Amino acid sequence: MKIKNALLSTAAATASLFAIGATAQAATVTVKAGDTVSQIALDHNTTVDAIQQANHLKDVNLILVGQQLEVNGDDSATTTTTTTTTTTTQTSQPAATTQSSSQTTNQASQSQTSQSSQTQSSQTQTSTPAAKTTTQQSTSSTSNYSNNSSESAAKAWIANKESGGSYSARNGQYIGKYQLSASYLNGDYSAANQERVANNYVASRYGSWANAKSHWLANNWY
Repeated sequence: MKIKNALLSTAAATASLFAIGATAQAATVTVKAGDTVSQIALDHNTTVDAIQQANHLKDVNLILVGQQLEVNGDDSATTTTTTTTTTTTQTSQPAATTQSSSQTTNQASQSQTSQSSQTQSSQTQTSTPAAKTTTQQSTSSTSNYSNNSSESAAKAWIANKESGGSYSARNGQYIGKYQLSASYLNGDYSAANQERVANNYVASRYGSWANAKSHWLANNWY
C-alpha cells in the first residue's frame, strides 16, 4: 500500500512538472512595429516553422502590428528579450529622430545654399545688362557732348566771322549775328528769332554747323 501511494505521488509530481514546463514554454507575443517572424523565433529560442504552425500563418512574411502570436520558448528568455528589445527600440528612436532632424537640417541648408547661389547668379545676370546700359548711356552722352561742343564751336566761329557775334550788326539786306537775309527773319530781328532761323537754315542747307563751317572755309560764305 505504501509503495502504491509512493508511485501515485511520484506520478502526480511528474504530471505537475510537465504542466509547469508546458506553461513555462507557452508564450504569447504581441507584434510590434519592425517585428518579423524570424526575429521573434530567434528571440524565443524557437523556429519560424513552429510559429507558423502554432498560429496557422499562411504567409510568415505578413504579420500585423498588435497581432498575438503563440510561441514555444522560455518565459525568462522571453521577458528578458522583450525588455531588451523595448529598451533598444526606445533608445534607437531618439537616434532616428536625430538623424531625421540632421537630414532635414542638411536639406534645408543645401536648399538655402542653392537658392542663395541662384539669387546671386540672377543678380549677376541682371546687373550685367544694367552695367552695359550705363556704359552705353555714358558713351552716348560723351558722344553727344562732343558733338554739341563741336557744333557750338562751329556756330560761334561762323557768328564771329559774319558779325563779330553781334545781333545788331547789319550789312545791307543781311542782318544780325549770323547775317541772315531780312526775308528769312520776316521782320523779327530779336535774338531768339535770329537763333531759331539760323539753326533752321543751317540744318536744311548743310545738315550741321560743322558742315556750314567747312563750306564757309571753302567759299568765304555759308
